[in-house]
This record gives sequence, structure tokens and C-alpha cells, in this order.
Amino acid sequence: MDSVDGKIIVGSEEWCSFPDAGLPAIKARVDSGAATSALHATNIVPFERDGRPWVSFEVHPLQGDRAVVVRHEAPVVARREVRNTSGVSENRYVIRERLVLGEQSWEVELTLANRDAMGYRMLLGRQAMVGRILVDPEGSHHLRSLSAEESRALYAHVRKRDDGLRIVLLASNPDLYSNRRLIEAGEERGHHMQFLNIRQCYIRLDPRNPEVHYRGGDVLGTVDAVIPRIRPSVTFYGCAVTRQFESMGVPSLNSAQAITASRDKLFASQEFVRAGLNTPVTGFADSPLDTVDLIRMVGGAPLIVKLLEGAQGKGVVLAETQKAAESVINALQSLDANLLVQEFIKEAGGTDLRCFVVGGKVVAAIERRAAEGEFRANLHQGGTARTVQLDAAEKQMAVKACKALGLDVAGVDILRSHRGPLLLEVNSSPGLEGIETATGLDLAGKMIRKLERKLGWGRPPADGAMEARSQSQPLTPA
Repeated sequence: MDSVDGKIIVGSEEWCSFPDAGLPAIKARVDSGAATSALHATNIVPFERDGRPWVSFEVHPLQGDRAVVVRHEAPVVARREVRNTSGVSENRYVIRERLVLGEQSWEVELTLANRDAMGYRMLLGRQAMVGRILVDPEGSHHLRSLSAEESRALYAHVRKRDDGLRIVLLASNPDLYSNRRLIEAGEERGHHMQFLNIRQCYIRLDPRNPEVHYRGGDVLGTVDAVIPRIRPSVTFYGCAVTRQFESMGVPSLNSAQAITASRDKLFASQEFVRAGLNTPVTGFADSPLDTVDLIRMVGGAPLIVKLLEGAQGKGVVLAETQKAAESVINALQSLDANLLVQEFIKEAGGTDLRCFVVGGKVVAAIERRAAEGEFRANLHQGGTARTVQLDAAEKQMAVKACKALGLDVAGVDILRSHRGPLLLEVNSSPGLEGIETATGLDLAGKMIRKLERKLGWGRPPADGAMEARSQSQPLTPA
């Protein structure tokens, strides 16, 4: 092992280990520009032991292989504000673990963070390197080199079984963070996951033999469940394909009917009012002759104008004056665009709450803040996020909103106002990246477990005994 004045020479990436945490090998990015070291962790749960704060968490130590999972518990050293690579400040748990690097070992402090979107499961910062390490930025793997097969062999005892359900992810882009995470989470639980591009599916309507075909003429074999992740531009076709699976007896995580209801903002708003949920005052009209009264009924300018077909903040305009409001509304109506006019909640201050609901329970929540110069919080447009505690009324509102539309999974957006929480809208295909990163929670895994409960599926016995159907039916096109 190369050294200078007793200091280890390392490259830009190195294999290291944390034996006391059950991690015999994990590849670290060596970054002297980062002050603290970070370890990939999900399902972070704080608790007390003997009056002291502890934390339990899961680590997927091998990049791109979520079938390997290690759970660990450790005392909490501190909570620390850390700015991530996106510039967002996060409040992270700090633990202390024994690091083994080459032939040397010493204790280092680690912050726990969801690093699914990062290229490495660990970041080795300069505080852990001071007095011990010299960095050769052009080199790598000076101390240890492992092949993919060797690293997997070290974790063979914790690898997840592969004896589960056949699940189709019905979406448009396999490379999106949310879609990748759902595939990984399903495989981690031992399920057979298959991505299907919505636009490459087509259907055969036949009461005796209904089928779903895939581009090239393949007929899909037996499928146990479908997870629809339908972007707004393909809502009609995506829901048609989802209904076809449902007509064949295949359950879906969010039904086609519920997705369709959530995408019609006017219908959804009417259902929320019917369910007794407080929303911003909203108006809808067809004719420009009604514009003045439409503006008056929502309290006048400033106000929000929303296209019924908009999503992810698109098609939402703040009209700050009466004249601007009239111009925007009349211009859109002249284009035959359906729109809503909604009161502007000034006291929200450009923030809203995103509540992630799974199976009738709020499992995560963040506060989103608008980017500089924007009026509405949107992580797709430079907004920031932090974890937040909801009160009972906010949790109840999020759950009731999903129940009103019949959704198994949804992102529910709420505004805090002087008259209490106001329901803004419900997203039936909520993104995972922002909220998983901010909270450190494995929300994709929670969605998969909800699907298991919906099917009444339990993990087969350890001896591998399974139903014959699970053994014999392929997921791939037959």
C-alpha cells in the first residue's frame, strides 16, 4: 500500500468497508471539496434506546443493485444542516462508524442521506481524511479492486429472494427517477418487474379472449398487477390501456377511473367540495361575457388562472391586476381552452405542502418553497423542499382527498391559510425524487408493499415453496 509520511494515497474512488455496520464493501467517491462524509440510507427511523437518541436505516451498498439491502442501527451523534448537490439545505442525522480503508481503520462521522440519484453510495469528505489521506485525483482503486461478481458475492447472505409477483410498470420513460425507483423497489422485494411503454401497447377487445399486445405483435403473458404512471399528455390512451388490464382481472395501483377523475381539475374540485373539503374559492365559466363576474366571485385580483389540462405547474398563471386577469381569461377562452379561476392565497407566501398518501395514510410530507421570482412552489422550476410535520387537520384532508377520488397513491398539495388548510390539487402520478431526497424515505418501497396488500400477497416460505402459477407463468411477452 502506497503511503507518504504515514498517510494513505487514495484515488478519486475507492472501495472501503464498515464491518461493524455489516458493510464489507462499498465504493466511495473521494471528495476533498466536501466537508462531511455521507452514507446512502433509506427508511431512516429515529427511536430511543436507554434514554439516548438512536436511528435505524437501510443501506443498498451496491450501486444499481437494490436486491442487496443491509439494515443497521446506530446512536445519533448530532443533527446537522447539510447543503446537498442541488443546493438545498437538508437536516441530516449524523452517526459515527469504524471505517476500514486499505490496512487502516478509524472512526468517522457520517451523515445519512438518500443518494439514489448520486453516482456513489458513499461520499468521503475531508473531515474524515485530515491527517490520514492524500488524494491522487487522476487515480482510482489504489487500495482495493473488486469486480461486480466479487462485490455481489460479499453480500450473498443478504440478497433478496426472486420469487414474487409479476408487475408491469406502465409509463413513458424508463429513465425517469420515479420509474427507476419503482422497478428497483419491486425487484428488491423479490418481484419480477417489467417496464412497458404506454404508446407501444395496444389492445384487443374480445369478451372471450381480451388481450394486451406490445409493439412487434407480442401478446403479454400472465401479469399479476399494473402500476400506471401516466403523464398528462397521454392520459386518455394510458387510462384505456389500464382499463384493459383491469377488464382482464389485473389489479392496478390507482385505477383508470381514479386517474381520469384526478386529471379533470374541475371534476376533482367538485368532488372535493362534495366531500366537505376546504379549497380556495374557484370559478368556472365558458363565455367571455361572464369574465368580470367570474373575477369578482373569487375575490378579485390578484388571482390564479389554471388550464384544466395543465400539470407540474404548467398552465398556471398569476394575474396581479383586474386588467391582466381579464386579458388572460379572455385570451385563453378565445382559444377554446378550458380554465379555472381561483383565489390567490397571499399568506401562503409561495409555499405549499406536498403530502404523499399511500393506502389511506400520509407516509411523508414536505414543504415546497417557490424559486426566486416565482409565485408557486415547484421543484421542476427551481423550488426547494424540506421535511415538515403536518397537523391532524392537514393529514385528514390529504387522506379524504384521495378517498374522494378513489386513489391508492397520490401526492396531495395543500396550502396553509388564515382559515386553515386549503386543498389545492391531487396528483395521481406523484414524482418521487424530490420527496424521497428530502425525507430519506423509501416511498417506492411503500408503494410496492401497498400493491402486495391489495393483492393479498404474502412472501412465500423460506424453503421456496410457491404456488404452481407463480412458478410457471412468465412476465415477458409470450
